[in-house]
Amino acid sequence: MDQTRTVADDVLDVLREAGAGTVFGLPGVHNLAFFSTGPGSPLVLRHEQAATYAADGWARRTGRLGAAVVTTGPGATNALTGFGEAAAAGSPVVLVASEIPQRLRRAGRLRGVLHESRDQAALFAPLAKAVFTPRTPDEVARDVRVATTLALTAPRGPVYLDVPADVLPMPAAAPHTGAHSPAGPASSQVGAVDGPGATVRAQHPATAPEADLNRVADVLRGRSVVVWAGSGALDAAPQAEALAAHLGAPLVPSFHAHGLPGAIGVPPHEPELAELIGSAEVLLAVGGDLDGMNTRNWTMPRPPLLATVDAAEPTDPPEWTADATLTGPVPALLDELRDRVPSSAPWWPGDLTDRVRTRLREDPASAEAFALVECAEAAAARGAVLVCDMAVAGYWVGGYARAGEPRGLAYPVGWGTLGFGLPAAIGVAATGVPTLAVVGDGGLAMGLGELATLVQERLPVTVLVVDDAGYGMLRYDQDRAGHPHAGVDLHTPDLVALAGAFGMAATGVAAIGPDLATALTESVASGLPHLFRVSARLLPPRTTSPRWNEG
Repeated sequence: MDQTRTVADDVLDVLREAGAGTVFGLPGVHNLAFFSTGPGSPLVLRHEQAATYAADGWARRTGRLGAAVVTTGPGATNALTGFGEAAAAGSPVVLVASEIPQRLRRAGRLRGVLHESRDQAALFAPLAKAVFTPRTPDEVARDVRVATTLALTAPRGPVYLDVPADVLPMPAAAPHTGAHSPAGPASSQVGAVDGPGATVRAQHPATAPEADLNRVADVLRGRSVVVWAGSGALDAAPQAEALAAHLGAPLVPSFHAHGLPGAIGVPPHEPELAELIGSAEVLLAVGGDLDGMNTRNWTMPRPPLLATVDAAEPTDPPEWTADATLTGPVPALLDELRDRVPSSAPWWPGDLTDRVRTRLREDPASAEAFALVECAEAAAARGAVLVCDMAVAGYWVGGYARAGEPRGLAYPVGWGTLGFGLPAAIGVAATGVPTLAVVGDGGLAMGLGELATLVQERLPVTVLVVDDAGYGMLRYDQDRAGHPHAGVDLHTPDLVALAGAFGMAATGVAAIGPDLATALTESVASGLPHLFRVSARLLPPRTTSPRWNEG
């Protein structure tokens, strides 16, 4: 046993070795052992919810593990919302919380110990892919290694682990003393992992029998196909593009798959694309995301035949039953299908994206919003990753902006967590890339303290606040229903002055247009944090549920 390394040191090392090059967190009295490593300490945010958003942003951008460490009780519960967003998006995140000291804990009892809960881990169980509650250094050494592997094993998702405060500073156990070798991505993990309190949702083996390959190939052969690309296609971008071209098929990305080369540049909620999808004979869904928000709660026009390609069987039964399925390594399976199906000429109009974008640009109702999309695209063209919040401005950018590359846009549409934009941008920027966070004044108010994080860490984040003095989407809902405004019109501070109080450069821009695009691109090129504020009240796009069924 190495007397110079603590359990906390070992946990941080394992998280980093698994891909979490930056671990995000917040110190508290029970988890200070994580912050006793000098330069190797986690990057500190101002709120635990922001720490889990940042870990999610890191995971979405890199495709690797994201990680956060928080303290006991309220620290853990503060992190719960960000953990839920990671669950909705299938982000591979490991959240490590401290627990009250083991010597003070009495199972199932509350005795007034600081930060005590009757069962802290149980709070995370409905959202977590796995929950671990190790209580000794040996158990921590084992469980943290299994946790990182489970988070990264398809179907990916967040994993929760808590460690008693008095165990974190103990000498670390060597990995071979009580630590299992984590199961590989193709292995089956069913039931409980060895160890007290460790519960794991069932995982399924990845297989691709010859009969399944032939069945999917038969469904595709000689038919008009639409290729649907979900988040599981992000790591198979060249293969997805090649297969779609081979089939003469449009490649339609979900919200999470923006930036795929060759993909259509408007969402399937627009009537022209919805009609095209419905007119095909086969929908080939690669990498999932046939969920409620992408498909208008499964009312999207759908071809009569559905084939799916996924890295693993879904955790929950899908809403649409497929006629043929494949599970296994997605890039290899797409190559196999391309070899088995004859090539076809394109059957769809290749100018569809341009036609829809021209309509939106020229329609007075959407012209200002589409100008915002083009401002964000100008920043993306200079290398910025786009991160959107749940705001009308974020809906437009998240649904319509052309990201520069796969994993070039992060949008919290799965759980719809307002306040995601700014802290998730911190996680993205921590990977070393310039980042544009598109937020509203309401979402920004949920994480104002993170402006200080940007300044302290000198992160390359440009924050664009589209200020409509309240909750614009909810105001639209009330107007649409003929109801008076209640709870949606808010006092908004002087955001430029407020950013300046944090020591952050800030600029007010008069209108959405060329001047804003120039300001954003210059800020992205500078590599320094900067906030821009512009006032606008935008019509929500067709990706929002009140407008799903408009003609």
